[in-house]
Amino acid sequence: MHPAIRIERVSKQYRIGARQTSYTTLRDKIGDSLRFPFEKLRRNGRHGHEEIWALEDISFEVGRGEVVGLIGHNGAGKSTLLKILARITEPTGGRVELYGKVGSLLEVGTGFHPELTGRENVFLNGAILGMRKAEIEQKFDEVVAFSEIEKFIDTPVKHYSSGMYMRLAFAVAAHLDPEILLVDEVLAVGDAGFQSKCLGKMEEVAQGGRTIIFVSHNIGSIQRLCSTVALLNSGRLCALGKASEVTERYLQMGVATSLCWERSDPPTEDVYFRRVYLADEASKDLEYVTTGSSVAVVLDLVIAGGHRNLQLSVGLYDGNGDIIFGTSPLDAGLSSPTAPGRYRATVLFPPELLLPKTYSVKAFLFLAGSKIFDTASLRFPVQETASLYNITPGGRAGQVAIRCDWRVEAS
Repeated sequence: MHPAIRIERVSKQYRIGARQTSYTTLRDKIGDSLRFPFEKLRRNGRHGHEEIWALEDISFEVGRGEVVGLIGHNGAGKSTLLKILARITEPTGGRVELYGKVGSLLEVGTGFHPELTGRENVFLNGAILGMRKAEIEQKFDEVVAFSEIEKFIDTPVKHYSSGMYMRLAFAVAAHLDPEILLVDEVLAVGDAGFQSKCLGKMEEVAQGGRTIIFVSHNIGSIQRLCSTVALLNSGRLCALGKASEVTERYLQMGVATSLCWERSDPPTEDVYFRRVYLADEASKDLEYVTTGSSVAVVLDLVIAGGHRNLQLSVGLYDGNGDIIFGTSPLDAGLSSPTAPGRYRATVLFPPELLLPKTYSVKAFLFLAGSKIFDTASLRFPVQETASLYNITPGGRAGQVAIRCDWRVEAS
């Protein structure tokens, strides 16, 4: 049985500094030929263009109806691979075989003609997928309802915001029945409610037997949607397998860990953090965090101008970037500082709270309901100690360790 996608030894090379090719007229060609001798003389003595490999020798297959996540740090080659699969760019070497109609959602507005209305672009994209007009008309109302832009469907898309573009583009890609759907990290443009709606639709599409390749930095979404994950690093395929195993490797790969953050650039606002660090109960800097220790987050901040409604908060996040809980001075009956000056705020987490995982702490200075003045974040691993795990044979499940009072009585 044929797979839906077969990628065989695909490589892609780019030349840094090379002028991008574009549509040229006869006048341009004549002008270039006249300039060429002088350009050659002017470049004498310079180094040639640097060549880089965005992808090197990538090979794997995607089965029909399979949902595959594509992850990796920025510059790993994820978007380049999707553009090759979508036939937007050609590989330098290797080959790709696609068995089925391909729908893609790679960049906001890709495949839309700016002068055409939303309605006309829906029909244009359907025609590109090989659908008949009657088939598109049958799906049209469903596409528009999902996009939630009914009022603007007859407006040229050049007037759309990036969020409106994304809404309509996703609705078209998901509803016009491509057999293979390629989705890049574009859902971040939408609001949280629509992102959740899109993820639900992708689950529905996957259950319908269509093949999906999904690129995202949101590991929670990758684990929710994908059975298989491919990990790219510097243009090479370094892992392919179960979602849980490959995402764990990704999180451990090149994790930037620091227990102290200090401002290195001059502030752009008159309210900012100077330093944020992890400390023990005595406010002494921590060199590492263990599962049995108490952890304090210490915030050194500056207020150069008075702000009546200034708020301060700290959030604890898991390795996927999902918030576990947030806290502010209001929780302890205190108010955030507002008058000009230098301040130190400290929040102490409960003892034995953290499991042996990687966490992030993020601090925020903001005006309630409006402006964010400054943010700071720390990402750190927690080392396992025996004290937390000698109670039950399986350790503790979840994101944090919470001790509960139990009472066991004869009944």
